[in-house]
Amino acid sequence: MGRVDYLAMKTDDVDTLSLVNSDVEELKIAAKKLFTDVYELGGGLAFGVSFLKFTASFSAIYLLILDRTNWKTKMLTSLLIPYIFLSLPSVIFNFLSGDVGKWIAFVAVVLRLFFPKHFPDWLEMPGSLILLLVVSPHFLVHHIRGTWIGTVINLFIGCYLLQEHIRASGGFRNSFTQPRGVSNTLGIILLLVYPVWALIVRVT
Repeated sequence: MGRVDYLAMKTDDVDTLSLVNSDVEELKIAAKKLFTDVYELGGGLAFGVSFLKFTASFSAIYLLILDRTNWKTKMLTSLLIPYIFLSLPSVIFNFLSGDVGKWIAFVAVVLRLFFPKHFPDWLEMPGSLILLLVVSPHFLVHHIRGTWIGTVINLFIGCYLLQEHIRASGGFRNSFTQPRGVSNTLGIILLLVYPVWALIVRVT
């Protein structure tokens, strides 16, 4: 009797394992189909890079204006400026580096020099970004921005910000459990996704 029960249990285990394997295979097929559909719909991997570039840029801007990013160290906040410069989509970059950006930079400089009391502290970082966009040399714009060098720089910035944020939060778990830490953590992770994906696309 015991032998029969053992064989029945063994058969049930085999059936369960086969069902699990079948489900896994179906999930693999569905994932491949989803990837193929996204690839065809988006025009390939380039669409993913462009989308993540927009996402990363706006995540950096979001962190920049989010209650002064909830960080006490200005160095961390200032690292978002070169990140935005290197990842800003070309349409927005060309718009802000043209006459519009020059006028904004001119007004910011005039206010800072002659009317410092009317120039709030929270405008210093955006003003620095506009100045960087306007006066950046040709070499930085055409040989660093949009190349693998700029992507690697963004990756290092994202990694540094993430590890500093985790350290300031008191650990990886706290960075996801503290009310104000979650938004910063997710924002920094988005900063990492774009350069990682862009490098993968370049390699493949």
